[in-house]
Amino acid sequence: MELERHVRIFKNGRNRAVRIPVEFDFPGDEVIMRKEGDKITMEPVKTKGESVIEWLRNQPPIEEDFDFDLREPPARDVDL
Repeated sequence: MELERHVRIFKNGRNRAVRIPVEFDFPGDEVIMRKEGDKITMEPVKTKGESVIEWLRNQPPIEEDFDFDLREPPARDVDL
């Protein structure tokens, strides 16, 4: 379900601005703004770390059974 709300535009110096209602809030302090025809869309700026984590979250589970021996290998004699 998409949210919709009527908001007012106001002047802020030479710019026009709009207050973002709390239910439309973004994480972080920056957004990417695009103009598509007569529409303006905004999306949060993702940091590189967030995008990798998000990508990992969206990956399907690995079904393979990996047969790894995770024990430490035995110590070797070393000539000093």
